Amino acid sequence: MTDLFVTNYNPNFTGVSATAANVIRQQVGHYPLALVGHPLPGCPAPLSRQAAHAQSRAFDGKTRPFAIWHVRRNTEMHSALWLRDVRRAPVRIVFTSAAQRLHSAFPRWLISRMDAVIATTEEAARFVPHVRAVVPHGVDTDRFTPPQDRAAAWQALGFGGQQGIATIGRIRPEKGTDRFVDAMLRLLPDHPDTVALVIGRADRRHQSFLDGLKAQARSAGLGDRLLFPGELPASELPALVQGLSLVMQLPRYEGYGMAPLEGMAAGVPFVATDAGYYRVFADDGRAGSIVPPDDPAAAAAAAETLLSDTPPARSALIRKLAETRFSARAEAEGIDAVYQSLWAR
Repeated sequence: MTDLFVTNYNPNFTGVSATAANVIRQQVGHYPLALVGHPLPGCPAPLSRQAAHAQSRAFDGKTRPFAIWHVRRNTEMHSALWLRDVRRAPVRIVFTSAAQRLHSAFPRWLISRMDAVIATTEEAARFVPHVRAVVPHGVDTDRFTPPQDRAAAWQALGFGGQQGIATIGRIRPEKGTDRFVDAMLRLLPDHPDTVALVIGRADRRHQSFLDGLKAQARSAGLGDRLLFPGELPASELPALVQGLSLVMQLPRYEGYGMAPLEGMAAGVPFVATDAGYYRVFADDGRAGSIVPPDDPAAAAAAAETLLSDTPPARSALIRKLAETRFSARAEAEGIDAVYQSLWAR
């Protein structure tokens, strides 16, 4: 009998997908668990929604008083509410909220119907009811690890140059992809050995935005060193991050933001705007630099400093910070405490 159902209804691999996968890999073996919806890397093969609903309705209550559905998206909340309130299945619903702004009306109503809410930051907790715990997202420090030889890891990626910088995520103005390009237009001319990567995809609405960024790179004569490889499969991200010398994330808004953490787990420093949880990750400058918004010169200067001053000892310290404060294992333990409190009631 399955005690825990974790949903993933989005066919695209997003930041939400990555955080769910990180936790599920830690939870496997601790509960009879099922993934519902679309596959996630390193996780059990998923059930369909119909099969998961059927299993939940047949829950016998022998080991637990009810099953838990852990949801992270509007569609997933709606599905679980239908199961609990209309089909009268013996389930309780846990929702993880990372948004650091007020949800619109319909999501607010959905969230109000949850049995427990987990916020990923203290700021996110301000915008949702029923918060049982603040549990920061964690990185899978078994998948993201420092390389034995970073230069060799970079060469193996085949992008050219001697070292790499990347921004990772959806390509759109909110994510600050244009800010990254502006910073690279200032940095790369003085660093002919460096290649910059924009990792991610643009949806149809933002295709012209992406085309404009590519045109900027070509006009500056940097079309061969400011590259747009597109979205990488999740299975290829650890090898990419191992090869990088710097991660740069400059969003206008970010709910949490996993890319700097994935870099930190591989011993890579970062440059970021003060969005998401980036200032906490930076740990007073030990792991990264926080720069002003819309200041590409400051971002380029911070990148130059970190590229020239990240010795092996600092990389080891950055890795240790990810392991001790921001691991997926610690996140799974915090989530388990919420589950146990629900089951105890």
